[in-house]
Amino acid sequence: MTRHSVDERELETTRPEGDTASRAVAIDRSFGSELLELHIARYAPGRSQPRTLEGAQEVMYAVEGEGTLVVGGTEHRLEPMTAAYLVAGETYEIDNPGPATLLLVSAIAPQAENGPHEGPRTVRYQDQEPLPASGGREFRYLVTHEVGCDELTQFHGTIAPGRAPDHSHVYDEVIYVLEGEGVLHIDDSHEPVGSGTCIHLAPLLEHSLENSGDGPMKVVATFHPAGDPASRAYEANE
Repeated sequence: MTRHSVDERELETTRPEGDTASRAVAIDRSFGSELLELHIARYAPGRSQPRTLEGAQEVMYAVEGEGTLVVGGTEHRLEPMTAAYLVAGETYEIDNPGPATLLLVSAIAPQAENGPHEGPRTVRYQDQEPLPASGGREFRYLVTHEVGCDELTQFHGTIAPGRAPDHSHVYDEVIYVLEGEGVLHIDDSHEPVGSGTCIHLAPLLEHSLENSGDGPMKVVATFHPAGDPASRAYEANE
């Protein structure tokens, strides 16, 4: 049976000698995702080795810890619930003042190199307007065309307890569960999810992400092509 989710604790991490960054790939082609990748990176105190994006763009989200994203000599503050966007060809470093580890979750997608990024580099959750979705759910846009990202959309979603009707989207999506517990329902598959679960949903895949807890489930997700996370290609109660 095809898996659509994986717990980050199951992932194999790599850390180059002398680097502060430990990185794991949660979602990629080997997981059935032809376009999007989902990476989990933990930065120990100190300054990381430079990372260059060759033929790919990166949309990152700070889950916990604090630090600085350094791109082209310019510093950008990272703190929990801050998103950032980098384009193909750019090189960046992460400076973590410590003592805590900085956890970043990133979606990676192909992109032709088209010169340096222009516009805002980071977006804070607190500065974004909450918007309603079906089933009493809420989302906030993070990385969009407003920061120069025309091919991807990143959002933070809050899912109330309960199960939404089965539905599908036209876009390809990777999701990281920040908080809560529940079940991902796809046909006869019912995969438990919780904090640290990584999910891939292919275009037009009918699914339902149930929040089986008493409090809200929170996720950060990125999809391609860019658009509205509340849009549906199909919904069971239509």
